[in-house]
Amino acid sequence: MNVLFEEDGAFRAGTVLADNNTSLQVELASGKRAKVKAANVLLRFSEPSGADLIARAEAEAEGMDTDFLWEACSDAEFAFADFARDYFGRDPSPVEAAAALLRLHAAPIYFHRKGRGRFRKAPPEILQAALAGLEKKRQQSLAIERMAEELKRGQLPAEFRDLLGQLLYKPDRNRLETKALETACAETGLSVPRLMAKCGALADGHDYQLGRFLFEYFPAGTGFPAYLPPAEPTGLPLAEVAAFSIDDAHTTEIDDAFSVTKCAGGWRIGIHIAAPGLSIRPGDALAAIARSRLSTVYMPGRKITMLPDDVVERFTLAAGRDCPALSLYLDLATDFSLRGHETRIERVPVVANLRHHDLEPVFNEQALADGLTEFPFRDELKLLWELSTVLEAGRGKSSSNQNFSDFNFDVDWAQVGPEGPGRISISERRRGSPLDKLVAELMIAANATWGRVLADAGISALYRAQTAGKVRMTTVAAAHEGLGVDCYAWASSPLRRYVDLANQWQLIAWLTAEAAPFPAHSAELMAALRDFELSYAAYAEFQRGMERYWCLRWLLQEEVKQPIASVLRENLVRIDGLPLVLRVPSLPSLDRGLRVRLEIENIDLLEAEARARFVEMLAEPAEITANSTSASALEEDAEAE
Repeated sequence: MNVLFEEDGAFRAGTVLADNNTSLQVELASGKRAKVKAANVLLRFSEPSGADLIARAEAEAEGMDTDFLWEACSDAEFAFADFARDYFGRDPSPVEAAAALLRLHAAPIYFHRKGRGRFRKAPPEILQAALAGLEKKRQQSLAIERMAEELKRGQLPAEFRDLLGQLLYKPDRNRLETKALETACAETGLSVPRLMAKCGALADGHDYQLGRFLFEYFPAGTGFPAYLPPAEPTGLPLAEVAAFSIDDAHTTEIDDAFSVTKCAGGWRIGIHIAAPGLSIRPGDALAAIARSRLSTVYMPGRKITMLPDDVVERFTLAAGRDCPALSLYLDLATDFSLRGHETRIERVPVVANLRHHDLEPVFNEQALADGLTEFPFRDELKLLWELSTVLEAGRGKSSSNQNFSDFNFDVDWAQVGPEGPGRISISERRRGSPLDKLVAELMIAANATWGRVLADAGISALYRAQTAGKVRMTTVAAAHEGLGVDCYAWASSPLRRYVDLANQWQLIAWLTAEAAPFPAHSAELMAALRDFELSYAAYAEFQRGMERYWCLRWLLQEEVKQPIASVLRENLVRIDGLPLVLRVPSLPSLDRGLRVRLEIENIDLLEAEARARFVEMLAEPAEITANSTSASALEEDAEAE
């Protein structure tokens, strides 16, 4: 005796060795023996053998038309054996009964299972919906196959054009386009960006790196929404000073300027900060723009400003204009002791925008030691530098960290190379020059003074604090141990940081005796603090990533095959003259500071990575300096110490 039974959703047949009423011992065609519950047995037969039954039933079932079966059967529930009898018009053979079972079981959208060997035909409306679903899946499968084939041929499917950002940076695996892209990548062995570049969807590595950042932080683009131009502040007194700024050549958001006025028994030093907060008020469209962006985004060759260009132009401290400003005046005796300070809202005549590249050849440590030659603002700069040394000593902290370097990136977009638009030049500038100290100390003085003023007045503000080496934002006037001040409020860069603009609003309210825009324990101020910290860190990380990309571009552009590098630790090295750190697996165990020669084996601009090999160790050690490519004032570096 043979039996057909169901086990784990599959049909099997075998010879009965023992029948124990409730269970059977069955030997399968493979020779394996199985214990089968009697309730699972669907058909008992003497001929053919179990193996032959399954094979012949499968062949018989192939000739049975599913649509005809559905039309032929009744609406009531039925057993497969009864159905086979009706279909064949007689008692079916074991093969015919098994064929009917297999065909019914293989068409679940036509026939719904109601028990072992029992079925019921699907209602017409449910069947049509199921068939439509199957057709949809078939069409989707064909679309995936077609798009994958186009990608493999280096053609970008039309469906991809409006989804490039999502497919590159945040793919939705439920989309057909994503499935096609994954299929094509698997079959070609190419990464997603490499395959998309092959299809012309990526111009170069720069577009890929920038696009990833914009997709996450500027999904609507970098353009500005509609806003009303800010009104020019009126009625401001004109300061009797001649102010000048000190910045690098690329700075357009000139936030700060200085003035020196000789007074009886000393000097009055002016620290003048651009005052967009006089015209941009909390709640208006421009304030919302600043709140959403939180900071200017910097990268080599470009930047994404926090405020629109025309607004920046209106409030930047440009030479030849009387600019609205928030001024802190320090009244000093001849020995630079502080006799008092005053904060004023006024118009400040800016007479010059001095630039680092013009000043540093004539105003440096050696020039100060030898005696300065004649140049514009020589005496004012010398006086401010002397003041900065006194301020630095008073804090008990060095602002001139000689272990930091600036790297200036200049991109000439008019030139196009093999790797894409732009020719890069990179120059290193060691931090800690007299100009650095001068600007840093005056900014620290302004931010610390205004932070204390707001704290003493009981007005909320956003502070930078540092305890146990950890720097954080806070609404509490806590100490900044790294700078050696009892509180420190960022207020000196309102054109490029929302925190500074918010603090400027609070300062203006204090000066005008108005209600502060952000009251004590303001939830809005706390939310701005949290969002700023996250965005500012992300923007800085993006800047570092873009600088890394341009360093690799520079290596290719200059055809540097064997750069010299300095060992940092383990297998990490920094390329000399570049803020570029590479991991070199073949590097032997060497002490920090030793210099080595590398062989650049491959540079991948899409992934902004390079593969390098150790060649040899050089005799002379190097002085390891920290990177600092930000255009921020030196006090930010002090926080990192």
